[in-house]
Amino acid sequence: MPRYRLDPTPEQEQALLGHCAHARYVWNLAVEQHSFWSRYRGGAPGYNEQSCQLTEARAEFGWLRAGSQTVQQQAMRDFAQAMSNFFAGTHRRPTWRRQGVHEGFRQVGVRPHQVVRLSRKRGAVPVPKCGWVRFRLSRPVPEGVRSYRVTRDRAGRWHVAFAHVPPPVPGPGDGSVVGVDRGVTVSAALSTGDLLKVPGLTPGETRRLRLLARKLGRARRGSHRRARLKAALARLRARQSDRRKNWVEQTSMMLARQFDAIGVEDLNIAGMTRSPKGGIERPGRNVAAKAGLNRGILAGGWGMLVERLGHKAPGRVFKIDPAGTSQRCSACRVRDREARESQARFRCRSCGFACNADVNAARDIAHETRLVIARELGLVCTAAGPAVAARGRSGLPGRTNREPQPV
Repeated sequence: MPRYRLDPTPEQEQALLGHCAHARYVWNLAVEQHSFWSRYRGGAPGYNEQSCQLTEARAEFGWLRAGSQTVQQQAMRDFAQAMSNFFAGTHRRPTWRRQGVHEGFRQVGVRPHQVVRLSRKRGAVPVPKCGWVRFRLSRPVPEGVRSYRVTRDRAGRWHVAFAHVPPPVPGPGDGSVVGVDRGVTVSAALSTGDLLKVPGLTPGETRRLRLLARKLGRARRGSHRRARLKAALARLRARQSDRRKNWVEQTSMMLARQFDAIGVEDLNIAGMTRSPKGGIERPGRNVAAKAGLNRGILAGGWGMLVERLGHKAPGRVFKIDPAGTSQRCSACRVRDREARESQARFRCRSCGFACNADVNAARDIAHETRLVIARELGLVCTAAGPAVAARGRSGLPGRTNREPQPV
């Protein structure tokens, strides 16, 4: 969904905050009703019954009636769709929405002439009870959009995202395969030898982040000073998140354009970043070190990169079993635990091949990806090397890996 920065006036911002509060209130009421579904004889109320209840509530409460009916009605429609997705097994059960965290609402029924272009850098879109709200035209608005979502992040920035599914990114069509090894020190190592790193905060920004965190710990709860410190911390963290998202978008677009098949490790990121604290009876060990590792994994955008690759190159992303990828030599295919001398150094004791450890793992992932493609196409692979012996029907011809050069 293409997203743009909104520039509301102070009066429009207050109206937008009211829409967010009403949408969150209606959503949480629906969650509460479904949490007590056993009290209803026929189960939890559906959308039609909840719609009638909303009409009665608007007639009784003036503060709810002062809001937009379309915003509140759409919040219930979104909840009904979320419950349908949950019962279909594709999504989790919808949960509570918190103030300051889940701020946003959706508007449907937008006509093409309602998204106008005011100048080269400005556009406008109508919002119920707000009038025309301007947004920054950082890219052309897709044609035929019929709905949008207005959100507010923790840093206080407003965005509007138009519902539009872009077409997949076409590959080069030459059967090229790349392996991607995700790590903490190196965010993404490619089998081509490239080492990619997520840009984070600068040393000065990191020091300021720690200073603000210490000040926040001493601030009194509910005070204006604490609110200012939280806003300053949110702006710094939003800057870090924006840089990570920008890196993910650029990296995923580059991989989707330059390679026909992309191999990644099938990692359980949720399990890898689980808290190691434990309980009172069985406390965890090395909690501080594990917490730092968890922060490094999450800061690397592992899951976001694979998710965006799946969006831009559907059917061309292959998840490989990660067992042994960091211990197996990409040249002679011998697996040795002692071959990895350090975090960045790999030296095979069988053939003497040496290179960066992450690049070696990425080359091994690329080799396994070729084997998976060959098995899916019913082709025969050579036993000595990673080359696929025949050309496939899906436009992924067999290619022999370049001989790795010692470094």
